[in-house]
Amino acid sequence: MTGGTHHPGPLSPSKLPVLRDGTLARVLLVPYLIALLLITWLPEGDAAKVTGIVATLAAWLEPLGVPFALGYPALEFIANVALFIPFGLLSALAWRTVPLWWITVAGFSVSCVIELVQFMLPTRFPTISDVVANTLGAVIGCCAARLIPRLHKGLALRWRNE
Repeated sequence: MTGGTHHPGPLSPSKLPVLRDGTLARVLLVPYLIALLLITWLPEGDAAKVTGIVATLAAWLEPLGVPFALGYPALEFIANVALFIPFGLLSALAWRTVPLWWITVAGFSVSCVIELVQFMLPTRFPTISDVVANTLGAVIGCCAARLIPRLHKGLALRWRNE
């Protein structure tokens, strides 16, 4: 950096109001939610084509001494956490003034709706652990959305001062 002036990058929020006001995050929530509902509400056979990676990874862990019966549920829990991280992230970016607890309740509620619908689908199996994992994912995503700008700002200040 020369002359002590800061020049925002091409995707800087100051140059693109759509990033600053949350419009882009709200737009991205639409295809994310559609994909989420397809993944969670497709019949088990079709969903396995999308989510079969969990069973594959659990099978790969067996030669390393992790029994499938232990590896599969652990990986499924992690996958459910990961599935809802975008929910928390995009929600926090879309509505920046909304508190963490509200996004947590929203993630919990969406997860409960998904599980209730799965209860009515003959080939799907709703579980409380999915609700817990999904809610945790929403919280992680929201926290990431709140922390990343702070970390970025701190790093930018440190780089400018060096």
